[in-house]
Amino acid sequence: MELFKCLFGVVVTVVLVCDVTAQHHWRLPVQQTQRPVPTKPPQRQVKLPAPAAPFDGCHVEEREKIECGPRDVTPEQCENINCCFDGRQCYYGKKVTVQCTRDGQFVVVVSRDATLPQIDVDSVSLLETNDASCSPIDTTSAFAIFQFPVTNCGTTIKEEEGYVVYENHMSSSYEVGVGPRGSITRDSHFELLFQCRYSGTAVEALVMEVNAVPPPVPVAAAGPLRMELRLGNGQCHTKGCVEEEAAYRSFYSPEDYPITKELREPVYIEVHILDRSDPSLILNLEHCWATSTPNAHSLPQWDLLVDGCPYHDDRYLTTVVPVDGSFGLYYPTHHKRFAVKMFTFVDKNSYTPQKDMVFIHCAAAVCYPSSTNSCEQPCHRQRRAVTAARKVSSQRALVSSGEVILTKQRTSSAIQRKNDSSVTVPNTKSKR
Repeated sequence: MELFKCLFGVVVTVVLVCDVTAQHHWRLPVQQTQRPVPTKPPQRQVKLPAPAAPFDGCHVEEREKIECGPRDVTPEQCENINCCFDGRQCYYGKKVTVQCTRDGQFVVVVSRDATLPQIDVDSVSLLETNDASCSPIDTTSAFAIFQFPVTNCGTTIKEEEGYVVYENHMSSSYEVGVGPRGSITRDSHFELLFQCRYSGTAVEALVMEVNAVPPPVPVAAAGPLRMELRLGNGQCHTKGCVEEEAAYRSFYSPEDYPITKELREPVYIEVHILDRSDPSLILNLEHCWATSTPNAHSLPQWDLLVDGCPYHDDRYLTTVVPVDGSFGLYYPTHHKRFAVKMFTFVDKNSYTPQKDMVFIHCAAAVCYPSSTNSCEQPCHRQRRAVTAARKVSSQRALVSSGEVILTKQRTSSAIQRKNDSSVTVPNTKSKR
């Protein structure tokens, strides 16, 4: 697909930090790259796991490649217009590519791999949606392609230091789960602010968006019954390994926190009794939920387990992981395990991302089995049976995650090269 033939050299500067909360922006002028960059206050060091493999923004399947620039473009010219070259053709990479043409056109190509999880390219749109000419000129399973005049589709115009600057904005919608005490999303949030800068002798494209991630604080909770809530960090390294089993072979230590998780990435949770050696004791999880603050009673909240069973109104159901003697535990009945897909809270009115920290809490009880009650928690039983089981639970405790889990989105790099216009940022639109 040949989008246009009048594209020429583009200078791009990108500074990017991704988050799903508040947006704080500053601009870096392309002509003043030697000016000192604003510094951030010292933050607590976050240990991130090493990526399994480097992200290759030019590794596009042959059937998904879209031609970039004229057919006779050289490798150098291809790089100058922010595209990839494989020795035969110039094509768009796995990112967001912004280009400006000499005849006054915006060309914006959005890849589904611009965020992790992948973005739904069908949901990407310009803020001006009433004009049919502002819709994508083409959409594939991997890319959304926009081309429109710099004076159309809600573009704003201003003058800066001898340049005429045309600026526009696009974003994507995302799905929100609405619960009785809070709302969440597990989708990537994408928002792009882009510019074309025209002068008498040159054209410059500028993409910019900066978001600060606040430092997290630790939290701990105690109860009359000593229990611990911890997160598994084991990984599969052999063929045939079961991820749910391997996750609980090891656990994060205090030095590993805060832990960074991506949206929809599994979070493996264990609650267990401390300092008890009675093999007849059975631990039951009565209620597990998540909040955006250390306070277990704060709002918003999202249920994970209700009466020990997955919260049925969650599209991504919590998984209860059985615990038996195969894990090498002295007292398997003293342990309960479950896994959730990572999410972030959103505002109940506007459905915009509200917090990027999640605290997990569980109300747990010790059950003493008897001839009339086995203390088991089958999820199909009636509420009367649940009430009967609670009557034999003599001790209860509230336990919380000891640290904060931060949501994080992946981009091809934290600070892109000078000629790279890839960016992923939070969104303000939503759908239910």
